[in-house]
Amino acid sequence: MIDAHHHVWQLGANGCQWPTPDLRAIYRDVELPEFVAIARAAGVTGSVLVQSQPCDADTDYLLALAAESDFVKAVVGWVDLASPHAPARIARLMAPSPNGRASALRGLRPMLQSLPEDDWILRPELEPALAAMKHHGLALDALVYPRHLPYLVELARCHPTLPVVIDHGAKPPIAVSNQLAADWCDALAALAVLPNLYCKISGLPVEAGANQTPELLADYITQLVVLFGAERLMWGSDWPVLTLAANPRWATYSGWLDVVRMALSGVDPAAIEAIFGGTSAGVYGFT
Repeated sequence: MIDAHHHVWQLGANGCQWPTPDLRAIYRDVELPEFVAIARAAGVTGSVLVQSQPCDADTDYLLALAAESDFVKAVVGWVDLASPHAPARIARLMAPSPNGRASALRGLRPMLQSLPEDDWILRPELEPALAAMKHHGLALDALVYPRHLPYLVELARCHPTLPVVIDHGAKPPIAVSNQLAADWCDALAALAVLPNLYCKISGLPVEAGANQTPELLADYITQLVVLFGAERLMWGSDWPVLTLAANPRWATYSGWLDVVRMALSGVDPAAIEAIFGGTSAGVYGFT
């Protein structure tokens, strides 16, 4: 079983400026051995380590960790895609590590949710970086809200050979209603028809309210299965951000896994295998 989305950081080091002190549950150093112990206890055998800082130092740090780890199967890093130096930076990141192991870089994640322009991903100066990503076989992880999805449709159509992975189900507004968000469903449906679009079943607990039911979270997961099919879905814990969830029932690694397994209880074994490892291995290119 693969956890397709988690983070590590050291406060004040490697360019780390987030989390901030107001996020008390996660304002601490989060080290790889801690995560590996928690994940292994849940039956996880490997992971995709994802950037949390929009800086080169964080990506260098993650790749150095992965070079010494048999648990981390892939790294999704960060590069300033708008920089004219982005293609050269990507090429350097793809070079073998100092110990001779192949680079673990398998994707890049511009933190679109934090940028002032919702259509930033369509800026023409990104084209050389996107071409370099395709040349090196990298995926684009999209950290977005529903308002960004129309622009991802255009991106995916313009770059049909670029795998685009939507993080956290595009962060639906779960907390505002006890029913599925119709606008979210419609926006994702427009994306799901494109074959190079993938989605992570991750991050949903943090978007839910304290009093909402696991059945509502399961409804969102079911909708993702309907839209994308298991072969384009992957599960991730979003550890340790997961622990910010308002409801303590799913603010733990095992609690979130329980909700996902409940939602997938009627899914066939082959689909379960895809969601819990096959899809992420295919998209990020590891075995």
